[in-house]
Amino acid sequence: MSQINRLSRGGRIDRSQPLSFSFNGQTYQGYAGDTLAAALLANGVDVVGRSFKYSRPRGIVAAGCEEPNAVLQIGSTEAATIPNVRATQQALYAGLTASSVNGWPSVNTDLMGILGKVGGGMMPPGFYYKTFMYPQNLWLTYEKYIRKAAGLGRAPKENDPDSYDYMNQHCDVLVVGGGAAGLAAALAAGRSGARVILADEQEEFGGHLLDSRETLDGKPASEWVAKVLAELAGMAEVTLLPRATVHGYHDHNFLTIHERRTDHLGETAPLGQVRQRLHRVRATRVVLATGAHERPLVYSNNDVPGNMLAGAVSTYVRRYGVAPGKRLVLSTTNDYAYRVALDWLEAGLQVVAIADARPNPKGAWVEEARAKGVRIMTGSAVIEARGSKRVSAACVARIDAKAHKVTSSGDWLDCDLVASSGGYSPVVHLASHLGGRPVWREDILAFVPGEGFQQRVCAGAVNGVFALGDVLTDGFEAGVKAATETGFKPVSGELPKVFGRHEEPSIALFQVPHDKSTARAPKQFVDQQNDVTAAGIELATREGFESVEHVKRYTALGFGTDQGKLGNINGLAIAARSMGISITQMGTTMFRPNYTPVSFGAVAGRNCGALFDPVRYTALHSWHLKNGAEFEDVGQWKRPWYFPKRGEDMHAAVGRECKAVRDSVGILDASTLGKIDIQGPDAREFLNRVYTNAWTKLDVGKARYGLMCKEDGMVFDDGVTACLADNHFVMTTTTGGAARVMQWLEIYQQTEWPELKVYFTSVTDHWATMTLSGPNSRKLLAEVTDIDLGKDAFPFMTWKEGLVGGVPARVFRISFTGELSYEVNVQADYAMGVLEKIVAAGKKYNLTPYGTETMHVLRAEKGFIIVGQETDGSVTPDDLNMGWCVGRTKPFSWIGWRGMNRQDCMRENRKQLVGLKPVNPDKVLPEGAQLVFDPKQPVPMSMVGHVTSSYFSTSMGYSFALALVKGGLKRMGERVFAPLADGTLIEAEIVSSVFLDPKGDRQNI
Repeated sequence: MSQINRLSRGGRIDRSQPLSFSFNGQTYQGYAGDTLAAALLANGVDVVGRSFKYSRPRGIVAAGCEEPNAVLQIGSTEAATIPNVRATQQALYAGLTASSVNGWPSVNTDLMGILGKVGGGMMPPGFYYKTFMYPQNLWLTYEKYIRKAAGLGRAPKENDPDSYDYMNQHCDVLVVGGGAAGLAAALAAGRSGARVILADEQEEFGGHLLDSRETLDGKPASEWVAKVLAELAGMAEVTLLPRATVHGYHDHNFLTIHERRTDHLGETAPLGQVRQRLHRVRATRVVLATGAHERPLVYSNNDVPGNMLAGAVSTYVRRYGVAPGKRLVLSTTNDYAYRVALDWLEAGLQVVAIADARPNPKGAWVEEARAKGVRIMTGSAVIEARGSKRVSAACVARIDAKAHKVTSSGDWLDCDLVASSGGYSPVVHLASHLGGRPVWREDILAFVPGEGFQQRVCAGAVNGVFALGDVLTDGFEAGVKAATETGFKPVSGELPKVFGRHEEPSIALFQVPHDKSTARAPKQFVDQQNDVTAAGIELATREGFESVEHVKRYTALGFGTDQGKLGNINGLAIAARSMGISITQMGTTMFRPNYTPVSFGAVAGRNCGALFDPVRYTALHSWHLKNGAEFEDVGQWKRPWYFPKRGEDMHAAVGRECKAVRDSVGILDASTLGKIDIQGPDAREFLNRVYTNAWTKLDVGKARYGLMCKEDGMVFDDGVTACLADNHFVMTTTTGGAARVMQWLEIYQQTEWPELKVYFTSVTDHWATMTLSGPNSRKLLAEVTDIDLGKDAFPFMTWKEGLVGGVPARVFRISFTGELSYEVNVQADYAMGVLEKIVAAGKKYNLTPYGTETMHVLRAEKGFIIVGQETDGSVTPDDLNMGWCVGRTKPFSWIGWRGMNRQDCMRENRKQLVGLKPVNPDKVLPEGAQLVFDPKQPVPMSMVGHVTSSYFSTSMGYSFALALVKGGLKRMGERVFAPLADGTLIEAEIVSSVFLDPKGDRQNI
């Protein structure tokens, strides 16, 4: 397998370890130490993808995280596949399988590519807002094909085979970036004895020193890197994290680091190892040594494969031994880019010409290139590239950068590679994550970090310092400063000597002029990942988008995984020139975490599956399994949903269970209800404040239903609380609300009313609860208990202690079905034995187990609410017609009282809970269905409410529903309509929410 672009010598790769890999179904070969991008270039792969919007052929542009095009799908199996991996950041390993994320039927022959030829006029910024508005009824069709055409990568459909984890860490000094400045800073801080973490996103530390032409103490810069790393590795308090991107800078010097621990070893992690790790670091001081990104020049057809960053070309030549072409044209605005021409010549390749936009450059790099006979075209730039799937020529013309115009006819030069450099943009992203605005410096034509809201110091290129000697000094001083500010003694050290070269200033050239206007010239791409052109930015400003944030959103500049790494400065400069303002006035967009993409696996760590959402089982779970229960998940619990018999579907089973409860007796496992033990001399007062109703006079042995509201007056939870002793209560909550209610109580006790002596203990798991409900429940329970169950001895809403099945129990006479009911609570360890005795005694009464679906039907027939179903965070007790549960004369204002009495909560036209009885009794209203008063009103119709619960009642013989309807309590007898998605209409009458036994006779027998 021939690597046609691999140089015969050079690079940091291991040529003794060839590695086979595949790309788009074809097998290639690279070497250990390659990135996937380097290996693709070595094999002459020009087209790695198609552009997001225009489907234009795209090739590799950069060598680091700033790469906009080589965003690939990795993995040979559905389980191991990873979308949107930058080839420049993926280390090559044996058997690596990669493919392009778009292009049909192939990336080289893409039928959507015709858009790349004509799309400029068809798809300007905002075209989808303007084009697909009408006719409205075709939007779903439009959306289907737009989504199919757009997007990057494919999410896996099978479970990830790898494990991930995270670590919480503290350090004195966190150094972000392992280049020259970062290594010097870590060395200074480490020598002081501080706890230091050094993190860098590349496969190995060293940054540009790994491919630098410069020497340190007369030796290759890489030797100094190795020496420093050896010293750092020997320091007990220093942690080195290569392949680790600091992707978020948060409050109080809290930073998150995404470490790719085994991504370089294979498509799955070795046995016993994690694939990635998320470090959550609290640092006393932070040194930002994040470096700078080279800015590409914006000229026509600058996206054709073979257009690359100058620095990236040098990296591939010197670090990977790869020449991504044969004949080079360099277009630059600065001295430093000349090194690519020198590297190219040393590799034995041809430099066709250097186009330098400056009129008379004379720096040391420039003179060295002249001495080697390189043609330098001053005051000139590449204004256009030619080629389809590979650059074939470049047009170089003289330009007036200040006047933004071409001053001569172009000279077409045959070449297969155009390298460009428009200067260097400090990587200010992390410094901006907490809102700090970058500051423009005219002397370096770039933004640097502004005032810091964090305890951090910037060093090196991110600080606007570019000369290597100055970078080392700046880094070392930053490390000393960070360490001393954390209490360590300052250290001194001799830094290596750097041969100083004279460099002349760069000039501003954010868009290369063309002999045609921007709108008529071939496309000049500013953001290649999102297909944003200079013409698109100018159009946005003409259409009134003047804020840099508006320009960004209208054009998509810097969107997605790109985060403006290459195009942001050029884009905002073009917008500023278009509006006739300065770059300082234009400002930058706001950078946000994450700096580069972070996998969901790393974010979740080991908190996945059962560790993320633990499955909870009641003490009676095995009995439910034995008796054929179907389960549903409720607040992490596995609750019996229904108990089907042979040949029954859910509706038949629920109908049978409902009839059994109404006619005789049923049993429900209610163990999952939240149970909170509340004790203390101020327990009553506390309940008075958190519940809407009064609790001061609740006697021992009695229980009361209560509602809780949030501060805004909206219902938060409900349940029954029983008084066990003068200062002792047990509160029940909804199954799903148990944890949040417990937290709610603790928050108010600890922060709002710390003077109240009251204590809370969750006892949900301690007690198993079996609810017997139905007219024969008293007879059945009497056979297994010593408690006097007589109507007068054990009235409704009281509780008693005694033996049930020979086991101590608390029995509550409360009802959620409207039938005579008893809730039997026993210690969970004894629950199975008690249940078996109850079941044995219940055979003569046709005792029937029932699940949550039957419970829902039974409670809805009585008009009882379920929090989270009849409520949605916008419903007050009055909206639920439960004003009887509000203590309006309580001496202390309970939580939500003021919120509930706001003017908006008092208006008559609020949505209120009512019952609905469909005109056709066999029609069941869909839950969530929107309701209207006028079914003939044209779309968009005025929605007046929605269905919250809806069932068919076997007991009543017709369907019914509960709903929230505007002003519903004063509309009894009126009709509402539910227009359904299939075009049909269900008509219903507004009735009372209590359908069965409105006086409560059945529960009081």
